Amino acid sequence: MDGRFEHELTVRYLEVDQQGVVFNAWYLAYLDDALTAFLAHRGLPYRALLDSGHDAQVVHTELDWTGALGFGDPASVAVDVAAVGTTSFTLAFEVRRDGTPVCAARTVYVCVATDGSGKRPLTPALRAALSPSAPAT
Repeated sequence: MDGRFEHELTVRYLEVDQQGVVFNAWYLAYLDDALTAFLAHRGLPYRALLDSGHDAQVVHTELDWTGALGFGDPASVAVDVAAVGTTSFTLAFEVRRDGTPVCAARTVYVCVATDGSGKRPLTPALRAALSPSAPAT
């Protein structure tokens, strides 16, 4: 992962479990937040995607931990495009503490209509945002 985009965060007290580390479910929230920031950085604010009648639905995620985050830790989530299809795309994520990876993840998203009528081809704006040549804002 080349780290072209990194989303910064600080671990909040409520995210830490009795073991003193971030509870695993919060990593999914970190990825979701990083997706939103990544698309905005690439010129597609999430509200614009929704206003177009489309959304990105998670259909598969894999997470692998090599470390942990604790309360107050500054961290970042690196985001990279792993694959782009007709109706779906895959993002690769790397959660880092002080530059050291603590979690790697891959998430597959499907473009769906916001009216509940099912999957749709990626919109031109979404496809452009996922392109390596997407302008950073």
